[in-house]
Amino acid sequence: MDPTSTDPDKYKVVFENERVRVLEYRDEPGDATRPHEHPDSVMVTLSSFDRRLIAENGDAREVSLAEGEVRWLDAQTHSGENTGATPTHVLFVELKAGG
Repeated sequence: MDPTSTDPDKYKVVFENERVRVLEYRDEPGDATRPHEHPDSVMVTLSSFDRRLIAENGDAREVSLAEGEVRWLDAQTHSGENTGATPTHVLFVELKAGG
């Protein structure tokens, strides 16, 4: 359930080596992603946006993030939807096992 396979129109690999993979994510208001997984990651928001995140168990939560935030994300499986009025633009720095 790699996000570049589940949602290739939204996720793009912009850098990768043996220790990390960097994904760029972009979407528009109303866009949604299919369920996918991320390893432990650092997220950098390049725009402000509002989203609904839906965990693997079906629990949903609303998230509002400002441009320029940097957050640690534990490994997770989820889907999401842009519930706001602005596009989403994010970088994910995914850690690889043993990295």
